[in-house]
Parts: sequence; structure tokens; C-alpha cells
Amino acid sequence: MQQRSPWMRCLAGAAAIVLVASCKEPGPAPRTPEQVRDQLGQLLPPGVDDRQGWARDIQAAFSALKLEPSDRNLCAALAVAEQESSLRADPAVPGLGAIAIAEIERRGARHHLPKFLVHAALAIDSPDGRTYEQRLAAATTERELSELFEQMIAEVPLGRRLFADANPVHTGGPMQVSVDFAESHAAHQPYPYGGDGVSIRHEVFTRRGGLYFGIAHLLGYPVSYNRMLYRFADYNAGFYASRNAAFQYAVSRATGMPLALDGDLVHYGKHGPTGAVGATETAVQALSTQLDLDDAQIRRALLDGERVQFEHSDLYLRVYEIAERAVHGPLARARLPQIALDSPKITRKLTTAWFAGRVNQRYLACMAKSAS
Repeated sequence: MQQRSPWMRCLAGAAAIVLVASCKEPGPAPRTPEQVRDQLGQLLPPGVDDRQGWARDIQAAFSALKLEPSDRNLCAALAVAEQESSLRADPAVPGLGAIAIAEIERRGARHHLPKFLVHAALAIDSPDGRTYEQRLAAATTERELSELFEQMIAEVPLGRRLFADANPVHTGGPMQVSVDFAESHAAHQPYPYGGDGVSIRHEVFTRRGGLYFGIAHLLGYPVSYNRMLYRFADYNAGFYASRNAAFQYAVSRATGMPLALDGDLVHYGKHGPTGAVGATETAVQALSTQLDLDDAQIRRALLDGERVQFEHSDLYLRVYEIAERAVHGPLARARLPQIALDSPKITRKLTTAWFAGRVNQRYLACMAKSAS
């Protein structure tokens, strides 16, 4: 019997694979927009106003971002929105007016301005006839406050000095997404609503814009996590914070040096990484001989800490090899960051882990509803 050449055997094998693949049952067809909206109508918690509007805006966000509207992803988005705003487009914040006035007083003190001078500036009549201080005291939502600060920067004599042209309201909308993130995202991916000149800051405070940017921040980047819990932590602490906190733990075990598990692999300032060498970078440098990497190579790798590529780097892989030899076993690749939440709106001692856990409870309840 004539034997087939290796090339012929490869062709036969490929043909068999194609034949088997062609006999497989086709997967479920992608949901239509109408089906996604219907599913959202069932998953939304009871008591939500304008359920059709919420379903429409969430489905549109998934479509524009080209994200899969699976039950897992829909429930994740709903869980964050429910935690952040109780599914209100422009949620009220208790005591917001007093918080805003206190912040202005703190800014005045940093500029060595007497408190009476700050309040004299706020006593100026605004366009609606009320003084700016009266309007600040009456503000109940971040949208109101953001718009008011914009007016004050433009019209109050001390406005520019107090705020340096920077609106101090940094988050807003139904998912409390960062305005900075939204503006950065829109600079790289066209915003689907509105034409040229649309204010991304203003859009963050709308339901459609807040959901669009919030869902992008939650789901619009690749991860290796096996639980949605870690995306929820990242939503609060920054991209890949959970992966990076686990890496910091591995560095700590490899070196014996205690580290804050905050997900920051390099030293950060107000505008991003600085030239300073932080605690995590110092600890990794202590492993440089074992890693066969110099300080410059370590720095370059750590600067990738907000990208998925970091977990494929030589630095990442070698640190885990060293750490797992030290502990005689495998280490997790994701860990909840240990970060205390700091905001004038927060009156209790809360952490990123607390936030992720609360959102995860809502997510699991939603998933149970989707399975029923």
C-alpha cells in the first residue's frame, strides 16, 4: 500500500477538521437590538422610572462601543449604575451645597484669601437674580454644580483665581464616570451623540452620555479576570488595579518587603506618572539580578501597568516565578486593591473592596433574575 506524504497527510487532516467544524451546531444568533432592550426591561430593578428609556440608552451604548450585550455584561452595567445613582440620570447628593461652599473656602485659604473676601465674591448676583452663594447652597446635583462653577469661572472676579479655569466637579451622571476619562475616550473614539462642538462634560451628566462613557470605562478594555468582581474594583480604582494589586502582593512575597496593594506600580502625581521611584518600583529593583533586568528596563515595564500587555511582559512572568517558588505554590493573578475612598461626598470609612463587593451583590442578583 502506497504511503501518503506528510504534505498529503496534513491536507487530509485539515479537510477532516473542516468537515467536523461544518457539522457543529451553530451558536445562538446575536441578539437583535429589540431583544436586548426587552431583556434589559426584565433585568432593570423594580421602581425605575422610564424603563424603556434606560433600556434604549444602554442598548445603544453597547452597540456604539461594539460590546457584546450578554447577560453578564448587561448585569454588570446595571449593577454599577444602581450602586452609583440608584439608576437616576442626575442623582441628588445630600448636603452638596454645603460641600461646595466648604471646598471654595478651602481653595480660598490655599490662595491666602480671607474668608470674608471669598464670601463677598459669592454675594454677587448671578444671571437668575440669586447670588452665587444662594445658588451654591441650593444645588442638589453635580450637573447643577458643574454648570454653576462654569458660570463662576467666567463671571466672578475671583473665579479664575480660585479654580484656575478647572471645574472642580470631576465625576457625574448615572454611573459617576470621570469627566477626564470621558474627554480622553472621546478624543480617541468619536462620541456617537451630537456633532462637532458638543460638550463632553455636559454629556457626562446626561443619561445617554453617562451610560455610554460609564460602560466604556467598565467593559471597554480586555482583561484576564475570572470574576466580574475585579472589573468592579477597577471601575473604582483604575484600569487593571486588581491585576496590579495581585502583582504587588507577588513582589512583596518575593522580596519580603511590605507594599500597599493599591494597584499603582509607579509613583503617580496629579497628572500621571512622575520621575520619582515609588515603593513598588523600589521593591522590584531589589529583584533586578534575579530578573536579569536593569532599572531602566524595570521602569519601562512598570509604566505599562495600565495596559493588558503588562501581564505578558518578562518582568511580570519572572516576578511570579520567583514569588511562587518562595511560597511553594500558585499565586492569584487578581486581588481586590486596598484603597480607602476619599471624597467630600463620602461620610463613612469606605474602601475599593467595599465598593466592589456591593456592586457584585447587585450583579449576582441581576444574574439570578436573568436565569429565572
